[in-house]
Amino acid sequence: MRFSVLGSGSKGNCTLVESGSTRLLIDNGFSGKEIVARLAGIGIAPETLTAIVVTHEHDDHIKGIGVLARRLNLPVYANAATHRAAERRVGNLPSRHEFGVGEAFVLGDLQIHPFSVSHDTADPVGFVVSNGVSSLGYCTDTGKITQLIRYHLQKCQALVLEANHDVQLLQDGPYPLPLKQRVLSSKGHLANGDSVDLAACLAEDRLHLLVLAHLSEINNHPDLVLQEVRRRLTGFGTLEVLLASQLQAGPLLEILP
Repeated sequence: MRFSVLGSGSKGNCTLVESGSTRLLIDNGFSGKEIVARLAGIGIAPETLTAIVVTHEHDDHIKGIGVLARRLNLPVYANAATHRAAERRVGNLPSRHEFGVGEAFVLGDLQIHPFSVSHDTADPVGFVVSNGVSSLGYCTDTGKITQLIRYHLQKCQALVLEANHDVQLLQDGPYPLPLKQRVLSSKGHLANGDSVDLAACLAEDRLHLLVLAHLSEINNHPDLVLQEVRRRLTGFGTLEVLLASQLQAGPLLEILP
């Protein structure tokens, strides 16, 4: 089982997950041309994609879904509330499927288990994606870490987790006060320290591969994230930590059992 964060940030989010003959995209906030180029950069032909699964309807996660689905005749999976909220942006889909939050479903060689997260959208979810041997957690937009989130992510050997902002940088930065309050709220985004503290807890269980994602270009910096990683995660020698880029696809990473 392998995955690649094809890009992550406020300008677009998309992650490829593959096992056997099954290749899924989690979200797609990039243009059709851009996502095809990023797939080519890691040696993946877009015609080999199986489906797209959707976390929530914010533009940086869905704006490229409609054009890609129509171009490649891909089925799109989301919960009912997210499909309704995204309809105007994504347009007509060649094959629209609904999943129930908390109800696992199978796509080819992969099982996808959607779980609730805390974000200011209709019905946002994260995913645990598994091939029966290895599991990937995906949680990029949540304002708080709930017991439910911990429960699902503790099963995973690999995790894509947001580290959106540095609290001090956000508070001192140019955002208007209502936007700062939204980001800091329980339905906003995770701060670096919260993300790394969660990763430290998960590293005591199964986690050995962590990709920190959705870094704010204005309210964060890779050096600040890495400072938190060194502060909290240096005692976990088997944990590999990478930072996702907004500008280019990350490597195709294998998830070991």
